[in-house]
Amino acid sequence: MLVVLWLGAVTVTYLLWQVPRSPTWGRLHQEEEPTRSREWGSSPAWEPRRGRAPRPQPDSCRLVLVESTPQDLPFAAGSPSAQPLAQAWLQLLDTAQESVHVASYYWSLTGNDIGVNDSSSQPGETLLRKLQQLLDRNVSLAVATSCPTLARNSTDLRDLANRGAQVRHVPLGRLTRGVLHSKFWVVDGRHVYMGSANMDWRSLTQVKELGAIIYNCSRLARDLDKTFQTYWVLGAPQAVLPRHWPWNLSAHINQLQPFRARFDGVPTTAYFSASPPQLCPHGRTRDLDALLAVIRAARQFIYASVMEYFPTTRFRRPVRYWPVLDNALREAALQRGVRVRLLVSCGLNTDPRMFPFLRSLQAFSNPQAGVSVDVKVFIVPVGNHSKFSREPLQVHGHGEGGLRTSNWSEDYFSSTSGVGLVVSQRAASAQPGVTTVQEQLRQLFERDWSSRYAVGLDGEAQGQDCVWRG
Repeated sequence: MLVVLWLGAVTVTYLLWQVPRSPTWGRLHQEEEPTRSREWGSSPAWEPRRGRAPRPQPDSCRLVLVESTPQDLPFAAGSPSAQPLAQAWLQLLDTAQESVHVASYYWSLTGNDIGVNDSSSQPGETLLRKLQQLLDRNVSLAVATSCPTLARNSTDLRDLANRGAQVRHVPLGRLTRGVLHSKFWVVDGRHVYMGSANMDWRSLTQVKELGAIIYNCSRLARDLDKTFQTYWVLGAPQAVLPRHWPWNLSAHINQLQPFRARFDGVPTTAYFSASPPQLCPHGRTRDLDALLAVIRAARQFIYASVMEYFPTTRFRRPVRYWPVLDNALREAALQRGVRVRLLVSCGLNTDPRMFPFLRSLQAFSNPQAGVSVDVKVFIVPVGNHSKFSREPLQVHGHGEGGLRTSNWSEDYFSSTSGVGLVVSQRAASAQPGVTTVQEQLRQLFERDWSSRYAVGLDGEAQGQDCVWRG
């Protein structure tokens, strides 16, 4: 399961301004000062391996898009691209001095986990060695992961724990009837990775992924770390969902009060959202609310690339109709004349029951009436790696750029944990040669949409077998 990305090309017209220099990590803004809680106590959720705080550094926020592309999926020469994910992850870990906090669905970084001897597993194994080296030089590593796990044979977390990593398995199935589907890192309380990639070697070489790294942005990093802390609390033995989360986990950055700064000199607003609602302390924007706000704000186009598109529940029985996102797309196309493009994963594990919903959305298009809705499926060639599951990135777009870790069905917003990042940059204020996040995401989406791997519903996908025919 991958992520949903929000992207777009309409620039935002409201005023952005430079945020004053943020205090160092380890200190809190006055409005973020934690209060003692008799229910939860005042001690941190984990203990650092060293007592000293990182050296004070000024914030200079910078966002870099990262992606991985399956080995059998070459794009045309000169096509837009993002920084390779495997390279970006290693570089991010090279910056770590004090702590790395990882929220992950599951871990499977070696080919041995699934009995495979394949050279494409080497980047994952290199990443695992890098994490081991961090622990050897006394950098704290805390991991919150889903329980039960898909990777039953993986020894990654056991090996890391033996070297001093702190690991908690979060039983969201018992607590919310979902899973911990989030995928993000917080490094030294200053840097953030967030995107679609699981801690899986296939995410680096066999699965199409997209994400972002935000460097030197302590306020955003500390805000995302509060979501990590909610997972950490729920991973404790006999944990229960609190009626009220402690005040120090409240979000002071959200849809109504986004973070405002300059990213590489470009005025930018940004905020994180979360799901499900039970894991949203006071002030945290809910994922569904954030996504609907992005859709409703679109005035020119909405581009969405998702692994699954079901206007229903997926895991609860009996199945319940849930047309919230489907209705929002139709409303945008009909009432505001927004051009809608939906690109959906089509692979060996695709549920064919999705196709009637896709055809229904496609049928809503009426060019004569100015209603433009186009749907394609993205088929990844299996090449010599047919044993591997491959899925495309997931993108959603409009005048704000963003990314999410949720598929488009009801369960991912009501019971399964996820995080979202919404970013908006003012193109008019960008320096010459600087491309806004929205524009970068639009270029990546259009690269995929116009590629030979994107097939119309009336084309090769009619048989619903999702087999690449070249």
